[in-house]
This record gives sequence, C-alpha cells and structure tokens, in this order.
Amino acid sequence: MGTKKRPNIIFILIDDMGWTDVGCFGSSFYETPNIDKLAHAGILYPNAYAASPVCSPSRASVITGKYPLNVGITNWIGAGLEVGNVIGLDNNGELGNQERTLPSVLHENGYQTWHVGKWHLGDAEESLPQSNGFDVNIGGCAWGHPKNGYFSPYEIPN
Repeated sequence: MGTKKRPNIIFILIDDMGWTDVGCFGSSFYETPNIDKLAHAGILYPNAYAASPVCSPSRASVITGKYPLNVGITNWIGAGLEVGNVIGLDNNGELGNQERTLPSVLHENGYQTWHVGKWHLGDAEESLPQSNGFDVNIGGCAWGHPKNGYFSPYEIPN
C-alpha cells in the first residue's frame, strides 16, 4: 500500500476585496494571472461569505471556526467605538491562545503552518500567530495596516 499524499493548503484572506476583484471570479479590469492559475489548480468557493464586515472578527472567525460573538471579537481590534460592534457586549482586545485554531490542528497533523501578512488579532505574546499554531510568522503583528505606509520598507516589528 502506498502512502496517501496530503494536499497542500494555501488560504488567502484579503480585507476589503470585492468578489469580482480577481480574474478567476470575473474581473475584466484587474489582471491577476498568478492568483488565477493558483485558483484554477485548486478549489474555488464562489458562495463563501465573511463572518463580519470588518477585519478582526472575520480573522478570528476563520482561525477558530467560531462566530465572532463566540470568540468575543465583534469589532476590529482597537476600534474603541461600538459602531459595527454588537452593542452592549464586550469586544475582547485580543484573540489570546485559549481557542483551538485551524493552524494548531493542521500542525498536530504534520503540516507546516505559516502566517504571512496582516494579523491584527492582538499584540500580547499569547495573541500572536506563533502562539496560535503557526510555525512561522512573517509580518503578523497587532497592526491593522502598516503604520509607515504601504510601500517598502514597512518597518513591521517582526
């Protein structure tokens, strides 16, 4: 009997991207040949929806598999306002590391897990990617956007 090869998994989460902002979903304006090749070689999910209209709750939901309310992150971290928040409920300022996360499960099953890019789920050590199942963290910190602009060098702390 041969050993069954596990599939590679690449999950891309992008803030503020419309569903037709890439060629594989119908854009005739944006040219995204590399994303299109990756999409056509893998699986597309044309009917997937975000758990929240803002970044931190959506990210917390994806990584834990829970609704934002069940994770306690109902607005973007650092918002300080109840606009878009579940009014009257606390918005945890951190993800922490008490939740079982998708990267942790993948790691336990022999996958190497990487986080590359925006994190925005807290800045305490236990809230960072490496405390939530990622073996490698490139660029993931508490920031919701690069404080020094969108052009290199970004001067991200990690």
